[in-house]
Amino acid sequence: MGSDGRLAVEDSPLGPLVVKPIQPYQARKIYLCPGCGGDIGSGVGHLVVIPEHAPDLRRHWHRGCWFKEMRRVGYSADPGQPADYRSPT
Repeated sequence: MGSDGRLAVEDSPLGPLVVKPIQPYQARKIYLCPGCGGDIGSGVGHLVVIPEHAPDLRRHWHRGCWFKEMRRVGYSADPGQPADYRSPT
């Protein structure tokens, strides 16, 4: 993770991405999550996913929806674990 909170996802099935967390105080508009089709309300923390080669195609995702999508396409955030790995809680 970079010093600005961005996470680069180089080997995702969706191509190179930058994933940026948006804090609740930064969320000033309502967005539509492509994962669930639901609203991300003003004041709700979420993620912005930016394709490296097409930044104008950035999308705002609920955190849970984004991680579900990554599991669906077979990407594990921890390269040492399989995509369907769930850490013990």
